[in-house]
Order: sequence, then structure tokens, then C-alpha cells
Amino acid sequence: MTYKTTMEGLFVAETKETVLNAPHETDNLDPRTDAPAQTSAAEPVTISPVQLGPIAVPTPVVLSPMAGVTNWPFRVICEEYGPDGLYVAEMITARALVARNPKALRLCHFAPSEKIRSLQLYGVNPAIVEQAARIVVDENMADHVDLNFGCPVPKVTRRGGGSALPWKTDLFREIIQRVVRVCGEANIPVTAKIRVGIDHEHETFLEAGHIAQEEGCAAVTLHARTTAEYYGGHSDWSRIGELVEALNIPVFGNGDIWGADDALEMVRETGCAGVAIGRGCQGRPWLFADIRHAFAGEETRVDPTLGDVCRVIMRHAQLLTEFYDGDERMAVHDLRKHIAWYLKGFPVGGSTRKAFMECESLADVEREITHLDPAMRFPERVKDKPRGRVRFAKKVHLPYGWLDSRTTTHEERETLFGDDPMDAEY
Repeated sequence: MTYKTTMEGLFVAETKETVLNAPHETDNLDPRTDAPAQTSAAEPVTISPVQLGPIAVPTPVVLSPMAGVTNWPFRVICEEYGPDGLYVAEMITARALVARNPKALRLCHFAPSEKIRSLQLYGVNPAIVEQAARIVVDENMADHVDLNFGCPVPKVTRRGGGSALPWKTDLFREIIQRVVRVCGEANIPVTAKIRVGIDHEHETFLEAGHIAQEEGCAAVTLHARTTAEYYGGHSDWSRIGELVEALNIPVFGNGDIWGADDALEMVRETGCAGVAIGRGCQGRPWLFADIRHAFAGEETRVDPTLGDVCRVIMRHAQLLTEFYDGDERMAVHDLRKHIAWYLKGFPVGGSTRKAFMECESLADVEREITHLDPAMRFPERVKDKPRGRVRFAKKVHLPYGWLDSRTTTHEERETLFGDDPMDAEY
């Protein structure tokens, strides 16, 4: 494949795809580790309940939807630790739901214990997203619908979805209009998840926030990075503060909340109505307990032993087995990535980690757990520290000519909304 370089610094591929080629790493400071030490005591943080239509959220803390992570077993564990917040299901592809894809339908399931059934939809075609919303309403699948306009993954953005979509204001507005209209009939609040923009030359968050507010969204969540920054560096919380100042609806802040003190600091710094937790809770669902205590003004924090962590692992394995209708093999395979996160920082050795990755049943997992020292303390060096992909960025892949205009042409819509069987699969 060959590329040509445009004057704007873009590489345009012969496959009719636009690829942004620019430095992606942010130079934002991490306020916990890079900022100068504060000499005076921090101002106390107060946070109030948030009302989303008919839904009261007593403590506005959100488990952000994460693909392959926030199915109902993980949500249940997080909610058991945490406050009465929003624990959002992983992203459901609208076309897959309309096609009655079995995996999409499985991901729409909620446990009886979940207090608020929050479901996130993703799509590019307004008509298909509307159909998916209609299914959610007619089949009573959820109490709250979130729309994904924040995903930075290339396979999503190259089709104009996720964080690429707000650049096309007509498409962004139409999707929200249609979903709000359908969900409004059932008094189901709709919210939107966005990023700062495609890159800092193509920011969209303020305009997107206003459109979401105008079209009836009950709240907006801002991940304070651009698509180009992906998960690199530290998110720029000042942009959350800008959006708070610009809107009248609640704004939830997202990005680099690794511990309870980060949640407090984000609210203190930005004035956001609540916080959304993503990678910070991977392998640490008790982070929600820490945040619950922090917002209550308490110093209590969870300090688990390896034995405590192993009990969470086994409970997670059992819930996943139920999720997969008794299929232990599928459950344990799903659990593997979580085990890597649960054990992160513990000096258990490579052979132990390898053995867990080879487990095929609940008995296998239980057997490996018996080889661990239950008295081992959670390591200080990883407490409240970044997890997952923290220094990682990608080129931004967009539909060909995507940045030429802020609205879609007839030809672009025909290309975007064509019959794409991949869009109905997982």
C-alpha cells in the first residue's frame, strides 16, 4: 500500500482512508506525580446527587463501558463495592442488536441485583441506531441509554464511528435526535460519551456538548484526551472544566482516575458533576469502595491481601460461568485477562501467571489459587497507579476525506451506511 502526504500533514492511503500522522503523546502533567507539591491543605470536595430524567444517581460515579470487560459479572462486583452510581454495560453495536446477534443480546443482559440498568449503544447510521434504541425500549432492556462517541479504536474511527463521529455535526445531531425521541417515549434518559476531538487541530467537544444538550441528552461524559492521544500521557482535566462552564447539563469527567484521591482532585479541579472510571478499576473493583468513602469525607480505603484478591477472582469466575450459561471453559478464558490485572504487582512469578493463563475450568483456577500466599499484602508500588495502556498512541484512521467538511455528503453517507456485515459481528 502506498501513501501520499498532503499539505495538512495527513497521509492519504490508496485504499481511500485518511490517516492522521502527527505526534500523539500529550505533554499534560500528571497532578499526582508531576505537579509541584501543594503547600496548603486542599479544599474539601462536595458532590451532589445527579438527576438523569426520572433516575436519581445518589453518588455520581460511573463505571465506564469497556469492551470485553464490563459485562454483568464485573459490573455486579464493582457495584457491590461501590456507591449507588451508574455501572454501564459494554458497548453494544447497534447493527448487531438489530440483527439479533447472539453475543449482542447476551451483552444486553443485566443481573437482578443491578439497581440501574445502563446500556451503551454504538453506531454510525442514524436509522440503525434508532432501530436499536427501539428494541431497547420495546423489550424493556435498560433504564438508561448512553451513546458512544468516544471510542478511539481504529476499526471504529475508520468507519466514521466513535470519537470520529462528532466531527460530522449533522450525523452527530441526527443520531442523538432519533435516540432521544425513541427513548423519551419510555422516559429513558439518554447521555453521550465524547472525547476532546480528533486531535488538537480538530477539536469537537464544546460544539458536541452543546448539540447533546440542545437535543435532549441528560448528561455528557468527557474523556479528556483526543483520538490522536489515545491513552497516552495524562488526560487534560482543564478541558472537562471548560465543558462544565459551557453547559447546563451535568458533565462527568473521565481519564486517569487511578485512586480515590484522583476522583476528589478531578471534581475539585474541574467542578464536574461526577466521575467516570475506566482502566483504573481493572483488577481493582474495590476502587469504587475507596471512592465511595472519599466522597463521604472518610479516610477509609480498601487494603486487600492476596487472599482477599483471590476470593474476588473466584467469585468473578463463578459469575462468569453463570453469564456463559454454565460453560466453565468460556468463563475461565474470559477471566484470564482479569487475572492478569488482579495479580498485577504481586510477586507471584511468571510460572504462576502462565499456569493461570492455561486454566480451563473453575477447578483449575481454584487449584492455582491454593499455591498463592493469602497473607501477602497488596503492593504499595502499584496502589493507585496507572494501569493498562498508559503510554500508547496510534495513528488516527478516518474515512477518506472525513476532515474536508463538518457535514456529510450524500456520497459519504452511501459509503458509511452500506451493507457492512462486519458491523453486525463481534
